[in-house]
Amino acid sequence: MPTDKSKQQKSELHPRNKNRERYDLDALKDCTPELAGYIKPNKFGDESVDFSNPKAVKLLNNALLNHYYGIEYWDFSDKNLCPPIPGRADYIHYVADLLAEGNNGNIPVGDAITCLDVGVGASCIYPILGVAEYGWKFIACDVSAESITSSKKITEANDKLKGNIEFRQQQNPKHIFTGIINSTDKIDVTLCNPPFHASAEDAQKGTLRKLKNLQGKKVKSPQLNFAGVSNELIYDGGEYKFIATMITESKKVANNCRWFTTLVSKEANLKGVYKALSNIGVTQTQTIAMGTGNKTTRIVAWTFLSEGELKNW
Repeated sequence: MPTDKSKQQKSELHPRNKNRERYDLDALKDCTPELAGYIKPNKFGDESVDFSNPKAVKLLNNALLNHYYGIEYWDFSDKNLCPPIPGRADYIHYVADLLAEGNNGNIPVGDAITCLDVGVGASCIYPILGVAEYGWKFIACDVSAESITSSKKITEANDKLKGNIEFRQQQNPKHIFTGIINSTDKIDVTLCNPPFHASAEDAQKGTLRKLKNLQGKKVKSPQLNFAGVSNELIYDGGEYKFIATMITESKKVANNCRWFTTLVSKEANLKGVYKALSNIGVTQTQTIAMGTGNKTTRIVAWTFLSEGELKNW
């Protein structure tokens, strides 16, 4: 029987999230038989996946995509970040709620909606979830040619994704929207999970803290289950500098996007983010809290359009 603690943690997910309840491990093992070798009792005595093992984490997320979203092929290099599906799905659902505000409360579905995923990575996770849940179209960009190749391979291997995702490579790593958004583009919403760390040393310390929390003890030589190539994890100046650059560039394409959004993982960065948004003259901002387990983050959204322009987009 699930404990009250585990129920409470899952209930923090968005109401439409397919993983609000505890995982159906039997169903997931049927989808991905190899997962069975990585299931053991957790600290509550319940059967659980070994989240400190990178192989187990990847197999679990593979099984979740297969069982709940109909994605039969999802693979990429182990050097890339493996995104947690429930948390990534929450971002998609909250974005859907944001778009519903300008649509008489109705969530817009289908390929009339175009999203821009900034930093699609090798896993293609946000386009996968956006297409699977709402049938949206995606523009997926990244500075890494290898990541784009990987995400393209995933797209081409799953029929439901074909024709719904366009890939664009960012040629200048200093830019975010510049060089990606064209003058003729009409984008309903942008999404981004910014690089979290300012340096490789910072990233290593963060990984050690995560593993200590997962294993309940100090880890000296970690096996990096949240490891990623440098551009996924690290940006000179860290998360705040990345978001500040994004805000500055968003002004240049203000009429090409209905809403700009980004995750902000570090609460300490919010004050600077709000100041940057105020200085650049946005018409509206929103902060949407998200929580999964013991991790809290939030989405910050902004627009340069008036209420009338938002509704008549």
